[in-house]
Amino acid sequence: FLYPPIQAHTVHPVVEPTDFYRLHRRFAHIELDLAYSEIENIKAQIKNLSHKTPEGEAGLTWPIGINPPFKPQSRFDVLSWDYFTETHLYTCPDGAPKCELQFNPQGVDRQDVDDIITTSVQRLNDKYQKQGLTFEHVRLLNGYRRFDPTRGMEYELDLLVGETGPDNIRDVVTKRVKLLRPLSQVEIIPMPYVTETTRLYVILPVTVHDREQVAKFLDSYAQVVLDIHENSALTVVFIYDPLDAQNIQEEDVFGMLKSMITYYERKYPNAKIPWISIKTDVPTQLKIMDIISKKHPVDALFLLVTVTDELTIEFLNRCRMNTIAGWQAFFPIHFAQYSPELIYDTKPYPATVEFGKEFGHFDVHAFDEACFYNSDYMSTRTELQKQRKENEDVSETYNLYEMFLKHSNLHVFRAVEPDLRQRYMPRTCNPHLSEDLYHSCLVSQAEGLASKEQLAKLIFEHDNEIKSQAENVVKS
Repeated sequence: FLYPPIQAHTVHPVVEPTDFYRLHRRFAHIELDLAYSEIENIKAQIKNLSHKTPEGEAGLTWPIGINPPFKPQSRFDVLSWDYFTETHLYTCPDGAPKCELQFNPQGVDRQDVDDIITTSVQRLNDKYQKQGLTFEHVRLLNGYRRFDPTRGMEYELDLLVGETGPDNIRDVVTKRVKLLRPLSQVEIIPMPYVTETTRLYVILPVTVHDREQVAKFLDSYAQVVLDIHENSALTVVFIYDPLDAQNIQEEDVFGMLKSMITYYERKYPNAKIPWISIKTDVPTQLKIMDIISKKHPVDALFLLVTVTDELTIEFLNRCRMNTIAGWQAFFPIHFAQYSPELIYDTKPYPATVEFGKEFGHFDVHAFDEACFYNSDYMSTRTELQKQRKENEDVSETYNLYEMFLKHSNLHVFRAVEPDLRQRYMPRTCNPHLSEDLYHSCLVSQAEGLASKEQLAKLIFEHDNEIKSQAENVVKS
């Protein structure tokens, strides 16, 4: 047999670390050039075949090979452009009309703007290099960007650049540049099969401060679950502080609620609502679940809720579908209602939580609700304790979200859930919690009152009322 000659190069000796990096850099450049060459060939093939498509060459999108722009079906689907400069954003996450780039906590927006400006100048130099023109960045006049879910982040820039011609004469010109940061390759990840028929164990912790809200929750739970025989079971956890636990024989602070549970059990004979009592002055998710976990099957699917939650069948089913044993835990971001006294002008207030930016917000600082399997909790809890000191109590340092995120191999799925709405109730932050948990609670408490626009309006009206009263006093 005759084999073709092998073209090979030998580099000897390679003893220094810098030599390894140089060789790797050289081969990386070769692979990159081959990839760019292949991309250009594919673009040429797409362009040559475009005239055979139903739309013809007019249907050829830019950039070639990228999905066409999103076409809105109605005025509500139109994607809006965000305006920015080199120093400020004019569409801010907190709703402010203007915010500085360098004050962004992660600095991602600053990096994004710097990157697209640098890329724009480089592409201008590459395009006009044959004409002997070079460009230098002077200033960004206008910047616009929008996220297209079908293709990626689109940009339009008005750049003020210094143009130097072949005769070395420099001039300042304006260039309109369009860029696209395409989405990375979408991968289909195989997921285990789940159904909506799994039995759901709903866990409801109740403290002394939550007593007034329990009646509304039980009434809502009865309508959503018990009336239609939904495959769910509720367990109520009564949390006593040490003083109330000592006086339980004389006066049970949860006595009326226990009678209420008995009423629902008699009304729905097939439904059992067990309750558990625990004693602690710092009620945390881990302390509660340490007890609950031992009283339920290993394959139980838990849903941890609060007394102010309004449950729906849609949310319960999404809890089942988004939670996979040994694979994924689900932490929904609930829609938290603003204080009704601040957002409504007249009484009575609506019986349910209305959905809209003027009625509430998605509270990203709260991790009250969680969907996970008991087997995953038990294994993660054991792993957490192994990594800490033997007698160290970590139940006040971690919440469920941090525990699963840092000490498990599970996917931790966190997403907004419009069908999980939480009624307003003043949040009580326990100073005995860890610094991070306590700070998150304070932020959630502050942002849960009302939007900045609504608070500003109330302050303005209050100042005008004080001024009016002062003028009346002066006149009298």
